Amino acid sequence: MKLQRGQVTVVTGAASGIGLALAVRFASAGLSIVLADAEVERLASAEATVRSQGVEALSVQTDVSKAESMQALAKAAVARFGAVDIVCNNAGVSTLGDPWFGPLSAWQWVMDVNFWGVVHGCRAFLPILMEGGGGHIINTASIAGLVPGTGPAYDASKHAVVAISEDLHHMMQMVGLPVGVSVVCPGWVHTSIVDADRNWPPELGERPQPNAGTSTIAGHYRKAVDNGLAPAAVADAVIDAVEYGRFWVFPQQEFLDLAVRRFNMIAERRDPTPADQIPGLPPRSQLDAEVRAALGLSTSS
Repeated sequence: MKLQRGQVTVVTGAASGIGLALAVRFASAGLSIVLADAEVERLASAEATVRSQGVEALSVQTDVSKAESMQALAKAAVARFGAVDIVCNNAGVSTLGDPWFGPLSAWQWVMDVNFWGVVHGCRAFLPILMEGGGGHIINTASIAGLVPGTGPAYDASKHAVVAISEDLHHMMQMVGLPVGVSVVCPGWVHTSIVDADRNWPPELGERPQPNAGTSTIAGHYRKAVDNGLAPAAVADAVIDAVEYGRFWVFPQQEFLDLAVRRFNMIAERRDPTPADQIPGLPPRSQLDAEVRAALGLSTSS
């Protein structure tokens, strides 16, 4: 898909991180930008940043977990610009809440945003793209969508995003609709994802607290994220995928290699093993020992 001035891109989770980088990168190509996010103050700042690129911008406070909120975003985008050409379903969250013994609300929040947010985005904007003659949908997943190990709820949500993106890609090809689909699978990226629960929705009750084990791992995750890839590099990879019509977007080769090793293990029918080294983290044996110690478990059990 050739990017041209006058086209319109919608980005969810646009107030920071990868979302803001996508908005700025598409703006640098001359596209008008619709920025959607739950955080009003950050959203206003992001809109100002995008406008500094010399393009038109519209910010809309949006809760991607709600179908009606995404439908309202789509209506606002069309009302302002008349059409939409590119949709980035990028909003995502993570939690350190205990997945097995803590409240179920931790699962609900992550799935509502990471999974249902993408479903709502595709359903809200596909008719608009088709009516306009085509376009492109970019869904932000994660390498966790191919290689589990970040956390059960997050891994499950990102696996789902990869699956529905591939299904949508096949559907568009099967029926001959000119809508491209890409799925983004980055590893560690320097964003505020570790602090995502700052946006914990009050209607889900008290924010789940981490246990001793997840608290121990959190420090390593934060360090990996702080040392992660710049969001702008992810945005560059996305632009390349849109322009050349690529489905898979892997900004970091080392994480693609990790996924390849996992699928080789599957092909060999080998049981899952934690032995593989995840780039950016200490050896799994060290992580396991630290978690066991934090939980008061024997290191030999």
